[in-house]
Amino acid sequence: MAATPAPQTPIGIDFGGTGIKGAPVDLEVGDFAAERVRVRTPHPSTPAVVAEVFRELLSAFPDLTGPVGVTVPGIVRHGVVGSAANIDPAWVGTDADALFTEATGREVHVVNDADAAGLAEVRYGAARGRGGLVIVTTLGTGIGSALVHDGRLVPNSELGHLELDGHVAEKHAANSAREREDLSMKEWAERLTAYYRHLERLFSPDLFVVGGGISKRADEFLPLLGLDTEIVPATLLNKAGVVGAALHAVGG
Repeated sequence: MAATPAPQTPIGIDFGGTGIKGAPVDLEVGDFAAERVRVRTPHPSTPAVVAEVFRELLSAFPDLTGPVGVTVPGIVRHGVVGSAANIDPAWVGTDADALFTEATGREVHVVNDADAAGLAEVRYGAARGRGGLVIVTTLGTGIGSALVHDGRLVPNSELGHLELDGHVAEKHAANSAREREDLSMKEWAERLTAYYRHLERLFSPDLFVVGGGISKRADEFLPLLGLDTEIVPATLLNKAGVVGAALHAVGG
């Protein structure tokens, strides 16, 4: 971690339903260039309130003037938020790029949170150096997804919302389902196998990368999946959102 980031070092901010994390990112190595700042997500988490939190968070890095990338847990099209499953419904239709740029006086670019993690894993993590189609999934409250083909992101894939055996896939196969139904790893792996086989049939990917907090226990469930496609755990873990947001900010 660099002691003194250069003034143009980009900053990544990971905006989630419970916490907001931000740090300058050294894009040469894909790691924080200074200590991360974390604050609790305010309630209500309306766009105007969150914009003020971002302004205060950026004040922790007064010498940095580079672009800022922000993850949002929702669909993002050209800077405009299109869904808000775990944040205030006022976000739907908000031009977040314009709002944050005006509020902070900085160049700000917004990206879906799973897409940010996907960018980071492809550039620096488990999928580094891999060509073809990589599908990064995050197993948590829902199932986030990122499609990256030869290093280029196909945004807003939302593959957790696919229908599978009469269920919305993430309601049946996310880590929250495992916890809610007290499934064993073997039982959960059966659901994951059905989900990832469905993705295989639809997309014929070259690699699956599995993120989310449960990926730290990947050795307990990934070997139980019966797939034709290689599947590996993510490596950037809770840094992926911040790093991917900063990468997005500079057009990565």
